[in-house]
Amino acid sequence: MAKASDMTKSAGVPSYTVPGLTPEEGLRVSAILQNRLNALTDLHLTLKHVHWNVVGPHFIAVHQMLDPQVDTAREFADEVAERIATLGVAPIGTPGAIVADRDWDDYSIGRAGAIEHLAALDLVYSGVIADYREAIEEVGEVDPVTEDLLIGQVGQLEQYHWFVRAHLETAGGELKSAGSHTEQQASAAVDGSTDAA
Repeated sequence: MAKASDMTKSAGVPSYTVPGLTPEEGLRVSAILQNRLNALTDLHLTLKHVHWNVVGPHFIAVHQMLDPQVDTAREFADEVAERIATLGVAPIGTPGAIVADRDWDDYSIGRAGAIEHLAALDLVYSGVIADYREAIEEVGEVDPVTEDLLIGQVGQLEQYHWFVRAHLETAGGELKSAGSHTEQQASAAVDGSTDAA
């Protein structure tokens, strides 16, 4: 299956884009945004998966904390898709295209304790935010309007990341899952944790 960004490029240079950009620049920015759309769609599904599968003493706090994050990721995906369309390119939101275009694996934790899920989500948010910052740098060279959109979104995502990390932080300011490189490692590093002490 073709990658969504390849599908966007194969559609050809748009016949129009926003004033001040060339159609080629509009295509370039839309390809960067398509990656953000894929990530946001994946993020809101992952957050909802955690919402459904979290258990343990912190269940209700984490369960309720995640719903606004799901809603925000969905809203951000809509904003990004509409920006792609504004640039004269068709946003691609089909599940197959998203899976084919992403460079990350599915979230790997099923039913698990709240802290285990949050340790895994720490890595998810870290990846999403790092990619956002790269996208901001790339589009900032060409399109300050898209740059502004992404800056506003990443600020909110960073706050949600802080909410997740607050559950993983010790009184000494260390993350219990520090040094983990996979969701499974992060989850195992905090397995059985019941508080942030």
